[in-house]
Amino acid sequence: MAQAIGIGGVFFRSSDPKGLARWYADHLGIDPGQSGVWQQAAGPTVFAPFRADSDYFAADRQWMINLRVDDLTALLAQLSASGIAAETRAEWDGDGTYGHFARIHDPEGNPIELWQPPKA
Repeated sequence: MAQAIGIGGVFFRSSDPKGLARWYADHLGIDPGQSGVWQQAAGPTVFAPFRADSDYFAADRQWMINLRVDDLTALLAQLSASGIAAETRAEWDGDGTYGHFARIHDPEGNPIELWQPPKA
């Protein structure tokens, strides 16, 4: 049976596509370079539709991207130094079984969940 083998891209509208792409490159290291393709590290990808009335992220947003990160503490310090507010909640981390989480928003208000998976 043919099947999907991974996420091939994330596409979303922007009022300033070049500026927003630069923000993602500057602050999160997502830089597709000349080819337009971001070569990301292999690892787990969660694909999870949520109920329409979920309060896991803002009701006025239809999606939230989750990015795997290698050092959440260091990234949060970098983001803070750049004036980017982050939110953390103990209930998001629970007992750490699933790793550690934080939330930020890009300049257009799109939610971004930062996820440091647990060490294997």
